[in-house]
Amino acid sequence: MSTPAPAPRPAGDSADLLVVGAGHAGVEAALAAARLGLRVTVVTLSGRHAGRLSCNPAVGGLAKGHLVREIDALGGMMAMAADEACVQHRRLNTRKGLAVQASRAQVDIDLYPAVVQRHLWSAPGVSLAEGEVAKVLTEGGRVSGLRLASGRCLWAPAVVLTTGTFLGGVLHCGDARQPGGRVGDAPATALSASLGALGLRLGRLKTGTPPRVHKNSVDWHQLERQDEVTPEGRFSFTPVERALPPLDCFITWTDEAVHTAIRAALHRSPLHTGAIVGRGPRYCPSVEDKVVRFADKDRHQIFLEPEGHQSPRVYLNGFSTSLPAELQDDLVRAIPGLSRAQVLQHGYAVEYDFSDPRDLDHGLQHKGVPGLFLAGQINGTSGYEEAAAQGLVAGASAAMGAPLALGRDEAYIGVLVDDLVTRGVGGEPYRMFSSRAEHRLLLREDNADRRLMPKARALGLLSDAAWARFSAKQAEIDAATAWCGERSLLPDPVTLAALTGLGLAPIKKKLSVAQLLARPEAGWAEVQALCADAPAVSPAVEEQVLTDLKYAGYLGRERWRADRRARLDAWRLPAGFNFCHPGLSREVSERLARAQPETLGAAARLPGVTPAAIDVLVALLARGGAGPGPQRAHPPAPEGEGHADV
Repeated sequence: MSTPAPAPRPAGDSADLLVVGAGHAGVEAALAAARLGLRVTVVTLSGRHAGRLSCNPAVGGLAKGHLVREIDALGGMMAMAADEACVQHRRLNTRKGLAVQASRAQVDIDLYPAVVQRHLWSAPGVSLAEGEVAKVLTEGGRVSGLRLASGRCLWAPAVVLTTGTFLGGVLHCGDARQPGGRVGDAPATALSASLGALGLRLGRLKTGTPPRVHKNSVDWHQLERQDEVTPEGRFSFTPVERALPPLDCFITWTDEAVHTAIRAALHRSPLHTGAIVGRGPRYCPSVEDKVVRFADKDRHQIFLEPEGHQSPRVYLNGFSTSLPAELQDDLVRAIPGLSRAQVLQHGYAVEYDFSDPRDLDHGLQHKGVPGLFLAGQINGTSGYEEAAAQGLVAGASAAMGAPLALGRDEAYIGVLVDDLVTRGVGGEPYRMFSSRAEHRLLLREDNADRRLMPKARALGLLSDAAWARFSAKQAEIDAATAWCGERSLLPDPVTLAALTGLGLAPIKKKLSVAQLLARPEAGWAEVQALCADAPAVSPAVEEQVLTDLKYAGYLGRERWRADRRARLDAWRLPAGFNFCHPGLSREVSERLARAQPETLGAAARLPGVTPAAIDVLVALLARGGAGPGPQRAHPPAPEGEGHADV
């Protein structure tokens, strides 16, 4: 088991940064700021609840796994906690290309927050103040501190709000409705009024959670065991010892009898009666939504995920619902394998306030309230991973006094933040997908350290030990890659016989090992069999060398496209730029005026802004003498592609 978390240090009345909330966003915000030397006070209702997994007992998933690895590469701790508390690790999308493959870890729901708290409360400079935040205090138009419901005031020049689903939270279960941020916890109600008074544009969103059943009441022999487990899988680039043995997860399905019962009960669902105003996540719908929206489907998959070794609870992933509790009992027991199920916690929906993220800059600081940073579900996102990524950006940005700027070609985190501040959430909780990343071939899980650790080190976010490990790995990659380029193979009888014995096509002329490895069927094992002088490399280094060589052409073209797009981001729009021009339609002018994009690239990513409109803006800027700022070096266009200059 994990080492117990140390007792949190009590906070004084002043700090360099106040972080409201100790969920995934708050934890990463506090730790990032502390790594940069700030005195941080975490303000939360209970320090013992820091890092809790409010919903499913898992970390990662499609595109989310990329975020976890990027958080780790930037010095964050989510990946390390997930690895230590892991009870099952899986690779997803393995039948597809590397760009969209991702990791997901089932974690122990008790151990994970214990690991988080051990890191958080032992971090130098981090202290705890328990209580409900009632008001954000300002002086001269910028943040000066917080007032708690108890009347106590805490002072700091910057505040990061990571309120999760607690801001004006209301829980729904059938006809029952009660204030709450999650089951058993009170909401933050006064804070919503304070934010509204500061001019934040608030809206309502909804999310939900499924029932939990007792593990001894499940007929496991009737269920399908989940396969494709990768016991060696890890998130963190730092070696982490797993504390617990593995646990199996299982699969079952709803059937037509369950669907019929749900349809008959829709009049008691707050989602369908209008009791819930906020819109829920389209890609993680309740079972009621699934039955209505996908009426042609005769079954829906449910994953039974044990919450941990010491917990009797099993999470029914895929069966989120807010139907009345007594109906949930009947529905759960109608599912194959759950006829004897004892429901320990019923599913419910939670409705909460969020703030329009288009009012934030790329450091997640509110444009109208200097010193106020927002991260996590308060920005309209869903998911632990999206929240943690935002928390790291907000905490680091607050500490640096400037945005932690990550480009869309540098990180999924860059895509996430840019989507939020440029496009907003579109009326429903935002979820990260690989399809949102136009440069996803460059943004793979496997190379997150190579993409981000040099920047993290330069900013002071990365420890000496992590940097030493990365430097050694990069040196090994460079040496192996150089050897592959320099080592040649000749079409002599010995080499040809060896190639045939390895099942590889013969060569007709002198080739480098790098050229041989460009073939899909050639791997490092074949190279070692052919070349006695082949260097021995670690699996992680082998993966990087092979990927670089096999995908060299694709990666080169993608990098060129990313650099070409960077030209748009280099053209800054002057503050107060007048978008009302004859060449722009009224609709486009209104969209641009409302969003006030800072660059042509940001303008181009706005919904409804056409390439023709961007051409007009380029002409207007050129006529006014404005031009691009500092640009990256642009390589020659790949063969067959021409430069399209801005």
